[in-house]
Amino acid sequence: MASDDWFRNTEWNPVIEAKFLEKLHRARRKSQYLRIQACYLAPRHPKAALDLLDKYFAMGEDFDLAQAFVDQATAYVALGQIDDGIRSLQKALARERKFPNLKTGAWSEFAMLVLTENKSQPLFPVEKFKWHAAHALIMAAQGDRETAKDQAIRALDVAKANHSGFRYHPTAGLVGSNYEALRDRLLALSGAYC
Repeated sequence: MASDDWFRNTEWNPVIEAKFLEKLHRARRKSQYLRIQACYLAPRHPKAALDLLDKYFAMGEDFDLAQAFVDQATAYVALGQIDDGIRSLQKALARERKFPNLKTGAWSEFAMLVLTENKSQPLFPVEKFKWHAAHALIMAAQGDRETAKDQAIRALDVAKANHSGFRYHPTAGLVGSNYEALRDRLLALSGAYC
């Protein structure tokens, strides 16, 4: 590890922690190094990341606050604490609204978390359309063109449905002629990556 990578450990144990804390003690921008190290640890060592973020928050630093909340959310989600993760992402988004020049990936993390944590299958065609459309737009924004195209095609296929699948309510929950602007965006995604 290069001498300037002491705050980018992807593994964590008592020896690594001691070396990190020793360097941190001598550092001038302690809060920045705490936040960056927590980011690297959040997916695989979430408890350690949360401990570092607690120290970060206690310092009262606010420049990188939105990203610290995103890192906190990553750690909570890794621990299976989804509600805490959602709250952290909401804090990150609130911080971004207050300081719009300091952006993070909180919006896409939030949207992906909601999409992946939705355990129930959409019931009506319009719900399926919205689910696939949201997934397509998020994937497009993250640069995953293949998944975006696939989800856009699925959404557009569902939008063509003329029967809900319910015997006594055949037109309930159909997309119909709604969502024209969204359909145009999905059409562009479905054909733009051919």
